[in-house]
Amino acid sequence: MKLNRHRLWEFIKDFFAINLGMAIYSLGWAAFLLPYHITTGGMVGLFAILYYVTKFPISLAVMIANMGLLCFAYKPLGWKFVIKTAYAVIALSTFLEMGQHMMTDETGQLIQLMGEGQDSMACVLGAILNGIGIAIVFLSGGSTGGWDVIAALVNKYKNISLGRVMLFLDLLVIASCWPIFHDWRMVVFGYVTLAVYSYVLDLVINSARQDIQFIIFTKKPQEISERIIHETVHTVTSWNAEGYFSHQDIKILITIVHKRESVRILRLIQEVDPQAFVSQSRAEGVYGNGFKAIKA
Repeated sequence: MKLNRHRLWEFIKDFFAINLGMAIYSLGWAAFLLPYHITTGGMVGLFAILYYVTKFPISLAVMIANMGLLCFAYKPLGWKFVIKTAYAVIALSTFLEMGQHMMTDETGQLIQLMGEGQDSMACVLGAILNGIGIAIVFLSGGSTGGWDVIAALVNKYKNISLGRVMLFLDLLVIASCWPIFHDWRMVVFGYVTLAVYSYVLDLVINSARQDIQFIIFTKKPQEISERIIHETVHTVTSWNAEGYFSHQDIKILITIVHKRESVRILRLIQEVDPQAFVSQSRAEGVYGNGFKAIKA
């Protein structure tokens, strides 16, 4: 019963996270990118170009294309991936439609919130919102469909990394603006949007998953271990070792703490054993007691 409640709570959190992420992502498009005719990579970027040329609704194009891809991907990628992605696609299409409706004036034109000629600012703000939104979806174990599905299918049968497939498709979509519109502005802003979006995505995901691992070589292992255990919620693992040059016995302590606690740990070690030798490194994706729950 306890396990079922835990899974239910995780499902509810993922459900709200996917909705929040898709809402923020759609806001970036509807409020900043689409009104200024800016595109970027991804399937939404591809359909943004289609929208600029034909006015065909992006939300409908996203829904049709992704549902077709998911039907094709059901067997090779599994039902769990397909169901979660299908829900994210429905949420994305819904929020895109709502966002465009809210940002359309009486004449049927999208409102430029930043004013005319503010393409650069709109590009950056839209990319930041896109990156934050997709990062929230990824952190909840979701997927936005589109290139994710294509890249997963390619990776299933070919020894090509997902990142390489997605990057190639993104660059191709943005480059296609030139033969269609003969406007270098769209190409340049497209690549700027992609760069800012990718940076924000990486920043949010790594910040959320980043903890710090300390490896401590000390002659005062008991004092340091007791202070870490009593002054934080973390524990310590110790190894017996011998210095190769000095042939003296020494203890090696290993502990993993949250990033915000790293300065506190360094000060603690300095107070107990100023002669200690300490290695500090990032530990991304730490699960278990005191950290995130392990998700299947």
